[in-house]
Amino acid sequence: MSLIKQPSSRTCFMCGKQNDHGLKMEWFNDTENNQVVGEISIPEHFNGYPGIAHGGIVATILDETSGRAVLLDGDFSNLFVTLKLEITYKHPTPTNTPLKVRGWLVRYGKKSAKVAGSISLPDGTVTAECNAIVVRPPKEITESWKAEIPYWRVYDENEK
Repeated sequence: MSLIKQPSSRTCFMCGKQNDHGLKMEWFNDTENNQVVGEISIPEHFNGYPGIAHGGIVATILDETSGRAVLLDGDFSNLFVTLKLEITYKHPTPTNTPLKVRGWLVRYGKKSAKVAGSISLPDGTVTAECNAIVVRPPKEITESWKAEIPYWRVYDENEK
């Protein structure tokens, strides 16, 4: 399997290397299966009920993972933002359990894309899935990101 690590930022809740309260997730382009993949164990302090991840955290993971599918072509500057996100919660998503996440493109256009994603248990049971519409943000939004460009990169394993 050929995996290419995607960039992270420094302050993002999901991937930010310097966000002490974030999940510090990493994603990889799985070029063989044309998917974005990652693994996470959701800490207990993100529970909704004891032992069960809060639905908002589950939605956040799916939002980020599916949205990163637009980066499958290797153009890591090609960032979109979510316009619409639909989540289906199929089973409780446990905390403190290794989970697999996947995202993929359903349809890709110049200004928008339809993406999808899933979270699954080690045995393959899907706990939640999503469909989303992501769009190219307006120029005033992307202009405000310019100061962060040097921090949007692939970090070494021990680097913050």
